[in-house]
Amino acid sequence: MKLRTSLPLSVSATVIFAAFSSAQSPTDPSITNPPPTQRPILTVTGKGAQIYACQQTESGPQWIFKAPEATLTDESGLTVGTHSAGPIWISKDGSSTKGELLQKSPSPEPGAIPWLLLKAASPTGSGIMTHVEFIRRSDTHGGIAPTTGCDAQHLTATTRVPYTATYTFYSAKP
Repeated sequence: MKLRTSLPLSVSATVIFAAFSSAQSPTDPSITNPPPTQRPILTVTGKGAQIYACQQTESGPQWIFKAPEATLTDESGLTVGTHSAGPIWISKDGSSTKGELLQKSPSPEPGAIPWLLLKAASPTGSGIMTHVEFIRRSDTHGGIAPTTGCDAQHLTATTRVPYTATYTFYSAKP
């Protein structure tokens, strides 16, 4: 049987390889970048834990993500807020915002939680968080659910996996 193609064999092989490569390519964390009109208004380091619970699923017992719990610090190491279930970010000035997931990209670092882009929602207070339009989680380290320890004997267990991440808060307004 002879393969007929309108492209030379070398071009056909290149097209097939490119299609396969794009499906298998490393992740592109830039998909978690906010729109180009957005400017960073606050960048902090989150350090804490990703909390998981051992639960029964259709495929058996698994660690299921429950909530983050982190302290937010500025570049000088001063605590400026917290991050917790919701997800919600609370500034020391009393303002807060929730986040709604828009984009997710596996971390370039193996064993680290994904990078995220979230749309800010439901702001409260009158401080900095009320100006936030987008939140980006990047530069993640750790936080991935364990691969062991969740079985039929431990269905109500919880575990806290240490993590760090950079949280950048964006606004189109100056």
